[in-house]
Amino acid sequence: MITEDKVLEALKGVEDPELHRSVVELGMVRNIQIDNDRVALEVVLTIQGCPLKVKIQEDVVNAIKALGASEVDLRFGAMTDEERARVAALIRGESPAQAAQNGTVQGHGAGLNQLSPLLGPESKTQFIAVTSGKGGVGKSTVTVNLAVALARLGKKVGIIDADIYGFSVPDMMGITQRPVVINNMVLPVQRLGVKVISMGFFVEDNSPIIWRGPMLGKMIRNFFSEIHWDELDYMILDLPPGTGDVALDIHQMIPQSKEIIVTTPHPTAAFVASRAGAMAIKTNHEILGVVENMSYYITQDGKHDPIFGSGGGEKLSEELGTETLAQIPLGQPEPMRDEERYAPSVYQENELIGTIYMDLARKVVEKTPVRS
Repeated sequence: MITEDKVLEALKGVEDPELHRSVVELGMVRNIQIDNDRVALEVVLTIQGCPLKVKIQEDVVNAIKALGASEVDLRFGAMTDEERARVAALIRGESPAQAAQNGTVQGHGAGLNQLSPLLGPESKTQFIAVTSGKGGVGKSTVTVNLAVALARLGKKVGIIDADIYGFSVPDMMGITQRPVVINNMVLPVQRLGVKVISMGFFVEDNSPIIWRGPMLGKMIRNFFSEIHWDELDYMILDLPPGTGDVALDIHQMIPQSKEIIVTTPHPTAAFVASRAGAMAIKTNHEILGVVENMSYYITQDGKHDPIFGSGGGEKLSEELGTETLAQIPLGQPEPMRDEERYAPSVYQENELIGTIYMDLARKVVEKTPVRS
């Protein structure tokens, strides 16, 4: 026999696909009515035009039909401002009274003039900046695959796509939705277990960003102060290539950040990358190591063909007094048929290059253990 309690229990396993919390926990389930094996109910959405409403509908209907229901009449509504404030407080881990006391604006992040909890002295988050001397060496590819590999190891991971002019992380990870805003609280988009924020979420039609240095720095600060990241083990920052304004702002804003330098094996690329390494040294940032991307091409008979030269990564590591963490061959990820996990630049765990990224993630964890 289907009961209201059984329906609620079944729906505890249904998550809002953007908030990643149970629809029951969020208070989205209302007005359950049961007539023998027919169930009618209402689900109230945080926003009226929720882009993933179809996904919620499918999951709710399937969960209730698994109880034996022959028919499910599902209606949608929208939360009031007060209800959205309660949801925002729940996500922040606050009581509604605390949310009212703190105010709706400051509660969602650190506030523009306040220190982000991620950057505070009590933060347990390890910051890893991925940088390079020049563009086109695969720095963003290394960023997203390292982040996903860390998530596969069970770590709580975020990415800040700090390459403001050349943002590419959302496209590489197959992200099509925008961040959710609830009661002025901005939530990063979660994909493959990684929370992501990028300038790409805030521009239309791939428009160019035409800003000077001060605006770039302000945007990076907003990525910390205006986004609700929750607790993270690792924050990976995809820096723009070179040693410009954004890289300098990151070095000053996050003095505890450690760095991974990405290069190709070509001597010229390694020579240019050494400037980024020198900047890290001058600003007292620890260099975790060098990742040599496009190290070789694997021919059909299994041989390694160093089509872009060889030795660049090792030479750079010696120059910077660090180690080569990984040598990654040229390749293309196998396409993911699952639309929910589609990411055109992410390697699956069982692919050759995917295993190399898993080894890289394990080295990073070993060198930067999460503080307890």
